[in-house]
Amino acid sequence: MLKVGLTGGIGSGKSAVSAALASYGAVVIDADAIAREVVEPGTPGLAEVVAEFGEQVLTPEGRLDRPRLGELVFADESRLARLNAIIHPKVGERSGRLMEEALASNAEIVVYDVPLLVENGLESLYDVVVVVDTPDEVRVERVSRDRGMPREQVRARIAAQADRETRLAAADFVVDNSGTRQDLARRVQELWNELVEHAR
Repeated sequence: MLKVGLTGGIGSGKSAVSAALASYGAVVIDADAIAREVVEPGTPGLAEVVAEFGEQVLTPEGRLDRPRLGELVFADESRLARLNAIIHPKVGERSGRLMEEALASNAEIVVYDVPLLVENGLESLYDVVVVVDTPDEVRVERVSRDRGMPREQVRARIAAQADRETRLAAADFVVDNSGTRQDLARRVQELWNELVEHAR
């Protein structure tokens, strides 16, 4: 089984690459989706986040208010570290269980979709690292257009993540996503062929 670490900064198009790889038959373990799952209402994770940051991080319906929490932690490294200390072990535990299921199903390629792979120095956990690379200004445009986030906030998130050079230095394969959706689809198909070859 080939373990692939897939990463890319906010707005790079990593989710689109991840979805395309899943359509080719990869088992995808999505750290972001798991991170959302572990703070669903009624979970110990949400209770811990509220204990740490207060009721202000909840919506009126009792769900985690992600934009509000983001405002609190992305401007303050120590708060971000405290949030990560709550979330990361829970994500790790759930990922481990999903990995066991993938092993049991004899999957050939398992893709870990990990936004902060480089920031957390996780490269050694994977057989190969794939980086989705997009120029910063393109990412700012995409995120502000698609998520309605103010440009300054997008730039702050980009600044809080590894820079392009650091991310690219960790890559075994780079998926350039500065072009059209068709360009990306072609590049992912090439990547899939390379991964299959690698796995065999």
